[in-house]
Amino acid sequence: MPTHQKPLTATAFAVLALLAGAACSPGDDAPSAKGGAGTALAAVDTLTVKGRAPKTGYDREKFGRAWTDVDRNGCGTRDDVLRRDLTGVRYKDGGHCKVATGTLTADPYTGGSVDYVRGRSKVDIDHVVALSDAWQKGAQKWDAGTRLRFANDPLNLLAVDATANRRKSDGDAATWLPPNRAYRCPYVARQVAVKKKYGVWVTAAERDAMKRVLGSCPGQRLP
Repeated sequence: MPTHQKPLTATAFAVLALLAGAACSPGDDAPSAKGGAGTALAAVDTLTVKGRAPKTGYDREKFGRAWTDVDRNGCGTRDDVLRRDLTGVRYKDGGHCKVATGTLTADPYTGGSVDYVRGRSKVDIDHVVALSDAWQKGAQKWDAGTRLRFANDPLNLLAVDATANRRKSDGDAATWLPPNRAYRCPYVARQVAVKKKYGVWVTAAERDAMKRVLGSCPGQRLP
């Protein structure tokens, strides 16, 4: 003789619905479309949005002598970055500072490989947030020491293909992105990190461009 089950009560239905919802909900580690705490996407909203100031008064020398040894390790900043980013590094005259040759095995901007030879290099050291861009978005009001640190901060420096770097010029995220699409999320995240660290503002168009790029990788962390 078949056993008859009792009909579910309203309370039982509610419990089952809650359990089903929990099973279908993304875990805590799933990336949010808005970006979670510590992500570059979330950090974009912490940046001040203002119009670009005039470039009046800008000069590279406003940021101090190029490639100063700010960390006092005996080597200029340019050579520090080359040593960090190149492979197969060899030094000039048997020293430990002046990089003579090396290879940029995976250029972040193009994805290609670029040989470095001191004095006739196809490798540039790029300011990810260009000095001129920073000047128009707050740096003109900084003291000399802050501008010097900004220009030599490893967070804001990358060894890159010279041709791509010169095409970028002083563009921001609204006007230039790396041709290498695989590097666009890390690139914009680095710009956000630099601007957040130094209080450099962004234009509305720049903010929107940053969000478009980082929206495709909402879990991208700040470097």
